[in-house]
This record gives sequence, C-alpha cells and structure tokens, in this order.
Amino acid sequence: MASRRQDSLMSATPITTANSGLRKAGLGFWMDRVLEECDRTGVDLAADPVHDLRVALRRCRSIADGLRVMDPHPAWKEMKRAGKRLFSQLGELRDAQVMEEWVHRLGDPDDLVTGTLLGYLASREAQLKQQAAQALQEFDRKQWRRWITSLPPRAARMRAGSALFKHLALERWTEAHELHRRALRNRSQLGFHRLRIGLKRFRYIVENFLPEQHAAWSGDLKDLQDLLGEVHDLDVLWATALRIKALPDNETRARWHSRIVEERVRRIEKYREKMLGQTSLWQTWRAELPVGKQIESAALSRLKRWASFLDPDFRHSMRVARLALQLYDGLQRPANSEQRSILQVAALLHDVGRSKDEKGHHKATYNLIRRLTPPLSWSQEKIRLAAIVARYHRGALPGARQKTLAGLAPGHRQAAVQLAGILRLANAFDSERNGQVQRLEVSQQNGFFLIAAQGYSARDRTAEKVAAARHLLEVAYRRPVMVKPLKSEN
Repeated sequence: MASRRQDSLMSATPITTANSGLRKAGLGFWMDRVLEECDRTGVDLAADPVHDLRVALRRCRSIADGLRVMDPHPAWKEMKRAGKRLFSQLGELRDAQVMEEWVHRLGDPDDLVTGTLLGYLASREAQLKQQAAQALQEFDRKQWRRWITSLPPRAARMRAGSALFKHLALERWTEAHELHRRALRNRSQLGFHRLRIGLKRFRYIVENFLPEQHAAWSGDLKDLQDLLGEVHDLDVLWATALRIKALPDNETRARWHSRIVEERVRRIEKYREKMLGQTSLWQTWRAELPVGKQIESAALSRLKRWASFLDPDFRHSMRVARLALQLYDGLQRPANSEQRSILQVAALLHDVGRSKDEKGHHKATYNLIRRLTPPLSWSQEKIRLAAIVARYHRGALPGARQKTLAGLAPGHRQAAVQLAGILRLANAFDSERNGQVQRLEVSQQNGFFLIAAQGYSARDRTAEKVAAARHLLEVAYRRPVMVKPLKSEN
C-alpha cells in the first residue's frame, strides 16, 4: 500500500545548502510549487495531487514556523495562517483516501464490513472534495504571490546549518524525546499520536535548516514518520468502524480488531527496535546537536538575532551591552553568572520596542520580551527579569508599587533594580549613538564608585545624560557614583 507519507517531493529538492544559507530558490521554490499544485489538484482532487499540494504547503508552513522564532515579522504568521484552512481540508480528504487503502488491504472483497466501510468512505470523500474545492477557490493566490516576492529574501538572511538552527533542533529533539518516553510508558493512542507530532516537528527543522544532518538522517526520519503515521491511521480506522457501527457482531468485531492490532503492534515494535537502547537513533541525533556551553551560546545568539530584526540601531544596543557588562564586572564581585546573562540580554534587547512605539518604546520593549518563548537553557522567570531590566533603561524609576515588579521575590527585585541601574547608565554613555565611549573601568574608593570612561568628556551632551542616569545606580547600590575620563593607553 502506498503510504500517504511518501514525501517524494521533499526529498527531491533540497531547500538549503550549508554554504549559501536559505537560498531564494529554496523557499521560493516551495511557494511557487503551492500555486502549481493548486492548479493540478483542482482538476479532480485525486489522491496524488492532493498529497503533493499538502507537501508543498507543509514545507512553506514549517519553514515559516522555524524562521519566525528568530524573525518576528508578522508576514511569517500570516503566510502560515493563509494556508491553514486549505491544508486542513486537504488533510481530511487525504485521511479518507488513505483509509480506503487500509480497508482494501485489511478486508475481504466480499466482507460486509469492507463494503460498509468503503461505502461510508466514498460518501465522506465526495463531501470532503466539495469542501476542499471551496477552500481551493478561496485561497488568496494574489497575496501568496506577494509573499513570494517578500519572504524568500528575509529567509536568505538566515544561514542554514548554523548553531541557531541546531539549537532549535535540540529544542524539538528534547520535546519529542519526552513524548517518546511518555508514549512508551503509557502506550495510549493519544501518547503515540503526540509522539508522531513531536517527531514531525523535529524532522521539519532538520530537513529545512540542517542540510548535513538531513542528508544523514532523512531515511530514518521518514521511516519513523511512516511507522507512527500508520499507527495513527489504524487507530482512526478502528474508531471510525466503531462510530459508524460497521461491525455487526462480536465475532466480526474480534476479527477486525485482531487484524488492526496485529498491524499496529508490528509497527510499534519496529519503532522500538530503532529508538531504544544506547545505540538508538535518539542518541545518534543528540550527538550532533549542541552540548554544555554551546547551548547557552546558541540561545544568546538566537535572542540577538531576534532583536536585530526589531531594533533599528542594533549596533548601539551591542555597544550598550558591552559597556553594561564592563560596569557589572567592576561593581559586582564576585559575579553572578545568571544575573550577568540577564543583564547582557536586557541590554541587547532594550530597544526592540522602537519597532512598535518610539516615544514609549521602553514599555513596548518590556511587553515584547516577556512574551517571548524562552529558548532552551532559559526559563520564563529569567526572560521576565530581562524584560524588567530592559523596561527601566529609561523613563520612570522602578518602585515597589509598580505592577512590573509585583510578585517578584525580594532578592529578584533587588537584583532587577541593580541591573536596571547598570543598563540605564551604560545606555547613557552611548546616548549620542556614536561609540565615543569605548571602555569603562570601575573601582571602589572611600565608600563610592569611581567610573573611568575612555572617550568621555565632562563638557559634552553625553555628560548630561550620564549625570542623570547614574542616580538609579546610586540608589540601587546605596553609594555615590563619580565619573571621570579615562586616558587612552598609547
């Protein structure tokens, strides 16, 4: 029986290359393919064209899913949503067509149950074809063509095979591996269904963004997807037979149940052979993905990439982050690595709100950051703290009664205020956005902090900003702060 998961289109045309990144020909190819397959599918909605159109749509939607993690442009979500109804309608139709294949395979031609199921599925297929034809007619091809012009160049800004995509693949691997553990523990239909979806999400990241790994893993990934997909098909077939009362007596029910269970168990055992033990495919895949410090580094790179799409002057934010870390290292001894990473991210992301609202961008920044899904190695609490620190890089001073700080433990509240004081001062040192202040050195003398700034002058506009910005730092550390020029070393 031909599986509905025979992804001939997917394996025939790679979307990425390791050297050139996400080429325009990659995403553009699949978006063009959607329009071509719409024309071919609309003739009679036969099984093969329906499958090929779903493959092309799935490619586009899965690429959008991967890229919008780092590129927050709304067009990715809009493009994905535009194909959702068509994709879903075609999916229901394809399910009915595949179920017919299973009935022919499992049932005898003269069996009353076979005839009942085929009659029901034929009627169901005709109804679904009408709905799919309507969805095809409503699909906005003009808008899709506009996205073909605008989205592939954005995709080309991402380099395929990079640590960013390996980090994203590790997230998907972690999620799928947990679903694997649950499925084998409870052995429920729902557990294997969720595992199929989790493994599919991992597969899509690999095939779209990790060309070297895809070349090595594609066969196994496809085989596993087929096995779990067929398990799901069998579960749906059995549920359908029961729902439409196609099994007239206990003997017939036992006979069909035995056939379906036999096929289902065979596939689950094949899955277990590949996926259990020290030499399982899980371990093979994990060995090629980030470990240790690489995970933290890639998470930071992902957040930087996300910010670079939103911040109109990201070079300024990178300078502020460098100055903020210099201040932190001089003020906080011994250093707290978690606080330091929160400060770094807050500094890198502190101006993303300018993409929404220039005047109140610090508030927009807070909302954008706190709504982020934390990358692997980050928690929701750390993301929230980074959002709070970024929120107070300018504007009103943080106070205990403000909602932003509500619910924070006293230790976290104190750390957030101190880090916000550091970020506010670092931002003031580059208030002219020209990189004039290049380096900061901090020392403690007679109960106050002395900050020596290379490139700083007490007579220019930056000095005014610095004088105002240092107040929060003085309040947070309960010490006066003095600033002086640092002579360049010749």
